[in-house]
Amino acid sequence: MTQPNREPSFPFTAIVGQTAMKRALLLNTVNPRIGGVLIRGKKGTAKSTAVRSLAALLPEVTVLQGCPFSCTPEARQGLCQWCESGSNDNPPVSHQVRIVDLPVGASEDRLVGSLDIEQAIKTGSRSFEPGLIASAHRGILYIDEVNLLNDHLVDVLLDASAMGRNYVEREGISVSHAAEFILVGTMNPEEGDLRPQLLDRFGLAVEVDGIMEAEERREVVRRRMAYESDPFDFMDRWQPEEGRERERLIRSRELLDQVSVSDEMLGLITDICAEYQVDGLRGDIVMYKTASTIAAYDGRTEVDVEDVREAAVLALLHRQRRQPFQQPHLVTEQLDNMLEEYQNQSRSREPQDNSQPSSQDHNEEDSDPPDLGDEEQEDTGESGAGPQDQWYETGDPYAVQSILLPPPDRRERPSSGRRATTVSGSSAGRYVGAQVPQGTVSDLALDATLRAAAPHQRRRREDGADASLLIEPWDVREKVRETRTGSLILFVVDASGSMGAQRRMVAVKGAVLSLLLDAYQRRDRVALISFRGTEADLLLPPTNSVDLAQIYLQDMPTGGRTPLSRGLYLALECLETERLKDRKVLPLVVVLSDGRANVALDGSGANAVEEARGYGSIFEEKRITSVVIDTELDFIKLEMARPLAQSMGARYLKLEDLRADSLADAVRRELPVAGEHTATDVSPP
Repeated sequence: MTQPNREPSFPFTAIVGQTAMKRALLLNTVNPRIGGVLIRGKKGTAKSTAVRSLAALLPEVTVLQGCPFSCTPEARQGLCQWCESGSNDNPPVSHQVRIVDLPVGASEDRLVGSLDIEQAIKTGSRSFEPGLIASAHRGILYIDEVNLLNDHLVDVLLDASAMGRNYVEREGISVSHAAEFILVGTMNPEEGDLRPQLLDRFGLAVEVDGIMEAEERREVVRRRMAYESDPFDFMDRWQPEEGRERERLIRSRELLDQVSVSDEMLGLITDICAEYQVDGLRGDIVMYKTASTIAAYDGRTEVDVEDVREAAVLALLHRQRRQPFQQPHLVTEQLDNMLEEYQNQSRSREPQDNSQPSSQDHNEEDSDPPDLGDEEQEDTGESGAGPQDQWYETGDPYAVQSILLPPPDRRERPSSGRRATTVSGSSAGRYVGAQVPQGTVSDLALDATLRAAAPHQRRRREDGADASLLIEPWDVREKVRETRTGSLILFVVDASGSMGAQRRMVAVKGAVLSLLLDAYQRRDRVALISFRGTEADLLLPPTNSVDLAQIYLQDMPTGGRTPLSRGLYLALECLETERLKDRKVLPLVVVLSDGRANVALDGSGANAVEEARGYGSIFEEKRITSVVIDTELDFIKLEMARPLAQSMGARYLKLEDLRADSLADAVRRELPVAGEHTATDVSPP
C-alpha cells in the first residue's frame, strides 16, 4: 500500500544499543545551546541512521510557507520577500524538522550564503542568497566525515552554531540571520582527526563501536530485515514508542528553564574540569548546560551528582589534555574517585555524621590515571616473519627542522594545512592581488574595481547617466588570495638488515615519528612505504590519520637486503595514482636510507646503485619535492645517500641534523660573539 505523504524512515527508538550516542542526540534536541555532538566511530555503527531518524522523532515546526529561513510567524527576520512584506497570504504550515546535509566539498558561499556585491554597488540594495546554514535554522545540520571538511568551513560553521546567528560580510556589506540548529558531525577516526581547537567547539562527543553481544547483533538484523520488507508497517509498529519519546522531549524543553544548579554542583563541575586539565572554560560551561538538560530530561528540577558524572563523560572525552597519537579515552576511575570523595565530604557535613566511622582514607587507593600511551612491542617474533626479521622500538620524538614545500604551479588549492603557501580557491586567505573573474564573482576586489572604472567616469557621464559612480561588468575584479595548504608526505623507509646495525632502526623510527608529529601539526596527509629483502610494500595508503602511520611504523620489521629501486618505483606509482585522483596534490617524498642498494628490480645485485639513482632522476624530472635523510651512523661513513639526493634534486640531511636544535646550534656557531666585530663591520664616521 502506497503512502504518498510519508517518507520511509527507520524509527529512532528502534535502534539497538548505542545508548551514549542516542542520549547525546536527545540532549541536544532538548537544549540546542549545548553546541552539538561529534560522533566518532567506524563504519556500520548506525551513526547516519541515528541522525536521520532523529528528524522524524522531533515535534513538527511551524513556519511561514515558502520562507527559505524557516522563520516562525512570530519572529520574522526581514531577509526575504515573505518576511519583508510583514504578512503572508498563505497561512503558516507545520512540517517535519528539516535535516540539511553539508557536503565535504561545499564552498563557503554555499554554506553561509552569498551577497551580490555588483548589485549592491550599482543600486545600493542588499541581495542575499541564503546558504545551507539558513536552511538548517530550527532543524538539524548534519556533516558526515566532518574531519575531511575544510578547517576554515568548520570554523565558520561552529561560530554560527555557538552564537545562534550567521554573519555574512563582504566589502563592508553585512547581513545576519538567526541560525539555531542542532549540529551533528560524524567521523571515522581512521581517516584522521579534527584539530584540538575544532574538537573543543563541539559541545559533546561520543565513541561508538560495532562490538555487540550475539543476541544484540541478531536483533539488529531482525529489525533491519523487517524494515526493508515493509517500511511503513515497521514504522507503524514503533509509532507508540516514538510518540512517548516525542512527548518526553516536549516536557523536557518546558522544564529546562526551571532546572537549578546549586553552588555545590557548580563547584564540583569546575573541580572536575580542573582535575582533567581542560584548557579554557568551554568545558565547564558545556558541562553545566548538559547536567541541567539531563535533569530536565529525567523530569527533575535540580541537578545531582549522577547528572554531573554523565555530563562529564559526554563533555570531556574530547577536551582532556592528551599527547599526540594518544587516542581519546576518559579515565572514568579518576572521575569516580572524585565523585566518591565529594559524596563522603557531603555526608561528613551532615549533623548526624559525628557517630559515623570515618571512611575517607583513600591513601592506599591509586587515583592516578593509568598510562594511556601506546604500548611498545619489542621483538615480538610474530608468526610468518622471516628468520632474519627483527623488531625495534621507536625512538623518542623531537622537534624537527621546518621542511617547507614550494608549489610547482599557481593552481588554486584549498586552505587545508600549513605546509606551503598557495593561491586560495576561496574567500579565505591574505589578499595579494586582483584578477578579471572567470565566472560569477564571489570575492569582489572593490579597490581594483574602482581603479578599473575610474578612467571611464567622465565619458560615461557624458552619455547621460545620473549615477555618481558608473561601473560596467567588465570593470569588476575579484581578489586573488594566498593561503596555507597541506601536502601529501610519502615516507619511503629503508627496513633492510643494515638498519639493524648499531640499532639504527630505533633512531630511524624516532625520526619518522618526529616527522609525523610535524605532519600532524601542519595538517598533512601521510603515506608509508617500507622496502627490504627483494620487495617494497605500501604499508599505509595516503590518509589523513597520522595515528595509523604511527601504528604501522611501530610494527614494521627489519631485515634482509636493500631493494632501494623497488621502494622508489613504488613511490612513483603511488604518487601517479594520487595525481589521477587530484591534480592539485602537493607531494613531498621523504626517503630514509643509507643509500647502499644491493638488489635491482630484477632481483639481481648488478647495477643496483645506478638503477636506484636512475629512478631518483625521475623525481627531479617530474618536479617532485623530496628530502633524503642519510641514516648512516657508522664511524667510517660512505655517504652513498648523498649522490642519491643529487640525482633526485632533493635536499640532503644527515639523521643527526634533522633535529631543530641542531639547526639552531649551527646558526649560533655562525653568529659573532657579543662584543666582537666581523670583517664586514663598518664603523660610523
